[in-house]
Amino acid sequence: MPGGAKASLIPPQRLAAYERVVATLPGVERKGATVPYTSVNGHMFSYLSATGTLALRLAPADREAFIERFRTGLHEAYGIVQKEYVTVPDEVLDDTPTLAPYLAASYAYVSALKPKPTTRRNG
Repeated sequence: MPGGAKASLIPPQRLAAYERVVATLPGVERKGATVPYTSVNGHMFSYLSATGTLALRLAPADREAFIERFRTGLHEAYGIVQKEYVTVPDEVLDDTPTLAPYLAASYAYVSALKPKPTTRRNG
């Protein structure tokens, strides 16, 4: 790839499903090339893993309800359990109307967190 950019290994249908649900949040843009994600105030609230699995950051009550409703669990990445993220089952990622309220809840939860300080490069 030109410039040393890495090609994404994410299946195109997973990426398309992620983009559909992100489009339900006005003003939120999908970022990232190899690891697509969404963030607000410097905090990530969703991302698509290299294999195309969606991780969603939720408040404790929403997290418990999501895990119970969709029979899933906390998201694990690189051998580490991410305590605030749930793994979104593929069939839920494909169901934009079902997933959209959870993405909105994730956005609301992270929006309420203290903004991370920005790091600006000089020059």
